[in-house]
Amino acid sequence: MNWTKFEKELEKAIFSGKHITFLVGAGLSVESRIPTFRGKEGFWKIGSKNYKGPEIGTFRMFNLNAIEVWKWFLFRKTICRKAEPNRGHFILKEIEDLLGDQFALVSQNVDSLHKKAGNSAERTYLVHGDLDYARCGNECSDTLYPFPELEDKTRESDISLEEEKLLMCPKCGEYLRPHVLWFDETYNEEYYKIYTVTEIADNSSMLFIIGTSGSTFIPGHLIDRVSHFNQPILDINIADSEYSYFIKDYSEGYEARETSTEALEKVLAIIKKIKHENGKILRTTK
Repeated sequence: MNWTKFEKELEKAIFSGKHITFLVGAGLSVESRIPTFRGKEGFWKIGSKNYKGPEIGTFRMFNLNAIEVWKWFLFRKTICRKAEPNRGHFILKEIEDLLGDQFALVSQNVDSLHKKAGNSAERTYLVHGDLDYARCGNECSDTLYPFPELEDKTRESDISLEEEKLLMCPKCGEYLRPHVLWFDETYNEEYYKIYTVTEIADNSSMLFIIGTSGSTFIPGHLIDRVSHFNQPILDINIADSEYSYFIKDYSEGYEARETSTEALEKVLAIIKKIKHENGKILRTTK
């Protein structure tokens, strides 16, 4: 990774006044001990069969066995509730403070750690939903309800009859569902801001990809939009991903094979340096 060359690109991006977009995946939250859906922790046992996270986290499974899906998400919610933001989350908050309205955070994470770290709701786009909320599984309305307040759950925990009542939609009586994008569903603007983030990508002077394997639609989509306008892309990941072949061949592509925190520390230092050296000019840049 040529950080000297990248610094010049980042300075140009800041002076452009356009969005500088940070696309975040589960790799950022691994340092907060939140397991990924596809990792070794991402399975669920029903009877004698083991299901992977992408099998449990589907509307199909919800229709077949809503209680088992809720058990899985109540367990995950317990993990997220106990987790605290790591240094990488707090760096993103510092970067937002430095960049202001140029900053755009597009997160695939549903764990609430960006909120805990202090990133603003106005500049954060949760494209896979938010485990702080639930909505009617029958879509009787588009109302978002606070995530049901049940006691902490483990993999072995059952749901009592009294607790089950808290999982019902107050309007129609059907099961609520976690407010997340499931693996067999498609993005929309109403819940997941897909058109908004597409417009942001089209108006970005730089894209950071942080801790994502590229197994979902969003990384490839944003890479396609940003590269169409020949803007720089920095992939921060500890290993190659599904889009690495493109980044390696892309004339404006950069790779940092480091942890999210290690690379973001360097990015933060560069932004502080640019801001310090060009403070008066940048304050007048729109």
